[in-house]
Amino acid sequence: MPFIKVYIHFVWSTKNREPYLSSPELRKKMWKHILDNAKKKGIFIDFVNGYAEHCHCLVSLGDDQTLQKIMQLIKGESSYWINKEGLIKEKFEWQDEYFAVSVSESMIDRVRNYIKGQENHHAHKTWEDEYNEMIEKFGFQRFQDNIDNK
Repeated sequence: MPFIKVYIHFVWSTKNREPYLSSPELRKKMWKHILDNAKKKGIFIDFVNGYAEHCHCLVSLGDDQTLQKIMQLIKGESSYWINKEGLIKEKFEWQDEYFAVSVSESMIDRVRNYIKGQENHHAHKTWEDEYNEMIEKFGFQRFQDNIDNK
């Protein structure tokens, strides 16, 4: 049995950055569902949280898991679930794009606390500002279709 400890901080938004998850109660339901569903699928989520139009997830990868497969399972199933449950009036969708950044062992607590503090964080900073900071901080390249989907 391999011993693996590879943490990834995933961040993704709702389709067109719509604030579908507008209430704290709805967000709590979504994060709990993501955690419960991930556990059933063998995905270890250390922490999940977010705001009205995006989600942060700290995930420890298993030896047979890929970033793409984890995102497909989490995003696909959670959007299916929220629509099936009729928790919002509109059709819920996640944006195709996502951020995935490796996290060193020494930074786990810092990232975990950052994810925990999303409600307070976004009382002072917009998702747009956070998105732009991630692009700059991690040197990601903007693609034209990402800009057009605002």
